[in-house]
Amino acid sequence: DPTTIKESFDIDGEMAPLAVGQFMEIEASQFLNAPPVGRDNYYGTTYLYEVGNGGLVPWYTVGTFEDKASERENSHKLPEKFWLGGRTTLPYQYSDEPDNHFMQMATNLNTVNGQPFVRGRRVHHTNMIDGSHDESDENEPFTELAHLAGPNYVNASCDGCHHRNGRAPVAPVGEALDRWVFKVAAADGTPDPLIGSVLQPQGSDGSAGEGTVSIGEWVENAEGLRSPKYTFSGQAPALFSARIAPQLVGLGLLEAVAESTILAFEDVNDSNGDGISGRANISIDPVSGVKRLGRFGWKAGASSLTHQIAGALNTDMGVMTSVLPEPDCGVLQEGCGNDQGPELADEHLTDLVKYISLLGVRARRNFDDPDALHGEEVFNQIGCAGCHIPEMTTSAFHPLAELRNQTIRPYSDLLLHDMGEGLADNLGEHEATGAEWRTTPLWGLGLSACVTGGVVGPFQEQVCEPHHSYLHDGRARTIEEAILWHGGEGQASRGAYVALTAGEKAALLKFLESL
Repeated sequence: DPTTIKESFDIDGEMAPLAVGQFMEIEASQFLNAPPVGRDNYYGTTYLYEVGNGGLVPWYTVGTFEDKASERENSHKLPEKFWLGGRTTLPYQYSDEPDNHFMQMATNLNTVNGQPFVRGRRVHHTNMIDGSHDESDENEPFTELAHLAGPNYVNASCDGCHHRNGRAPVAPVGEALDRWVFKVAAADGTPDPLIGSVLQPQGSDGSAGEGTVSIGEWVENAEGLRSPKYTFSGQAPALFSARIAPQLVGLGLLEAVAESTILAFEDVNDSNGDGISGRANISIDPVSGVKRLGRFGWKAGASSLTHQIAGALNTDMGVMTSVLPEPDCGVLQEGCGNDQGPELADEHLTDLVKYISLLGVRARRNFDDPDALHGEEVFNQIGCAGCHIPEMTTSAFHPLAELRNQTIRPYSDLLLHDMGEGLADNLGEHEATGAEWRTTPLWGLGLSACVTGGVVGPFQEQVCEPHHSYLHDGRARTIEEAILWHGGEGQASRGAYVALTAGEKAALLKFLESL
């Protein structure tokens, strides 16, 4: 059978029969021009296939190509402990793209989901004011999605807030925060009568929408830790909660974790006396009306990715769907939005959900670095793993086969924890109080600064220009500052961190940066 591969060959061209456990490098490349110059400049993706043991695996290289005494960049399977996203895990990145870590499809993407993934990516990058694609003018406008955003909105495209699928940057003092979400409420906790549940600072007519908000100043405490003070162009809402746009890493896998797995982490009454009493948030599924365990958002307010994404389309972009067909309006607000029902077709919402669900997770790095490995031990010793649960397994029943039965390492329990007054705001969400926040997953932590900051320099000589900002409002300028902001249930681990030696702190930070 000419379509069946029966032999492999090495870098010197020597042939050998295929055998179970062997590894094959497979490169998929796109050539835009015909020979003879079509291969002068091309973009390729290399995969490592393990014969007979489950297919494609994440990999790293050994040796240098120029050194014939070495393995000459031979691809090796990464140890499975470092597959943060199970078989969705991506290999180490060797291309000069330090800002594109979060944009690739899962390694185990099924062929039937290839086109939905690409179509969903197009929705993600489409400006829903004019239908333009935000990456290249060569991409034709998606006219079906034009004129959907508004009349008030935060941003007109998904990528506008989650650029390169990373977290949003912290804007300079005085600059409008149009990549953040400000949840607002009246004094009694109901939606603001003139705004609704989210402040939408832009209007499709070019106006300032429902009013703008910016960071008025940063206030530092005695330890040098800063917190933002906000300035509203109109009257400040009675209650509000600032939420910076987070990175989009492993969300489909988090949805695939069974509710029973998450609930098993609960210890509402701190029965084991470790000072940690995480609890689940409960939200109402907007389609079925059934109470479900919340797992997405800074306070775990959404129960599914469809719920989370439809909510963002609704409140952040002013786009109605069949999931949330009513605009986010205050009871006294006029000219707030379309009352004609869903605007974005279900097929586009489904594609967008598949795209976000099936993004690959980068592998853990520095797997053979003794300092990073020691830092993992310190992480466990000082109690970080009490909330940032290192490992869990997804359910066998998720609709997407790629996400089923995966051993994942998100470093989160997806539960709410009281983080103390220092991080508290005055607006709860469902059953979460202002002081309670969902444990943020740590996968992608060490790559996020480059993804957010982007690159500088000429083509093929670009270098990362990192933008460090952590926590729900970006107040922490370093990972260490994020640790030092832990209070409440995190106070004991914070104290243990402060008591570490300089070497132990450095090792811990190196471990966290490897995720």
